Amino acid sequence: MTDKVDWVAVDWGTSNLRAWGIDAAGAVAVARTSPNGMGKLTREQFPGALSELLEGVESQSGQPIQVLICGMAGARQGWLEAPYLQAPTDLRGLLDGAVHPEMPDVRLAPSILPGVCQKVPGSDNVMRGEETQLLGLAALNPGFSGVVCMPGTHSKWAQLSGTRIERFATAMTGELFEVLRNHSVLRHSLGGDLEGPGRNDGFAIGVQAGLDHPERLLGQLFEVRAGSLLSGRQPDWCAGYLSGLLIGSEIGANREWIGNAEVPLIGSAALCALYSQALTRIGVRSRLVDATEAVLAGLKAARQFSS
Repeated sequence: MTDKVDWVAVDWGTSNLRAWGIDAAGAVAVARTSPNGMGKLTREQFPGALSELLEGVESQSGQPIQVLICGMAGARQGWLEAPYLQAPTDLRGLLDGAVHPEMPDVRLAPSILPGVCQKVPGSDNVMRGEETQLLGLAALNPGFSGVVCMPGTHSKWAQLSGTRIERFATAMTGELFEVLRNHSVLRHSLGGDLEGPGRNDGFAIGVQAGLDHPERLLGQLFEVRAGSLLSGRQPDWCAGYLSGLLIGSEIGANREWIGNAEVPLIGSAALCALYSQALTRIGVRSRLVDATEAVLAGLKAARQFSS
């Protein structure tokens, strides 16, 4: 069966590859996913992975299909490195900064969007993929100005003014949780069922501790181990406490950014719910923005704004 599309939107992550064929009316005509994320491919395997994913997809116009790609395909370890735009920057210029890798499959004409970097002494930073979601948020909420939180393995906090990203910061919260859980002394307190009823109680205590004293994080981390040894804390409680402590410390450390305005949260529903709980504790409202909806809106906007 052949699927006819006007162009293709692609989000190429580290673990997975997602594509959406867009018709002339701007609607999603076909959606496909693949486990061929950047982390599983050599540079030479990227064209084949894209061709395989889009097998049977053809152009409505008869011309090569424009494939607009965001994410890790443009990383240094990816298909073709896409240079960063330097913040502050207007995200409407994403497509103008794209690179165009060679593609043996003549049906497809890929373009890889750049990431965004921040070159400030003491605050150097980079993002890839999140900038497209931020452009999508701006497209979905015209005139938005404020702080956006993007929970994840490497959580991002960004100051957005319309389509302009003013500054941003990264917190390795998700990765740190996994490293501590699997490769530190805390692993001895985190073996077993981590999703039991004690997890919510542990999270509540941990998140408050992190919010109150983010500067004490290094010492508070060891309370996971001490609590299991001295107070009989079970693995589910310890996992909740560790998660809450890390999230609370992240938010507490970024308190000066947040202010009192509503904070959009872009990410998985489950993880954003934890950040929402933490923000509520400091009197800040939040709202969930679907990550897929944001990235699709961002890819559409990048294509629309191209000069």
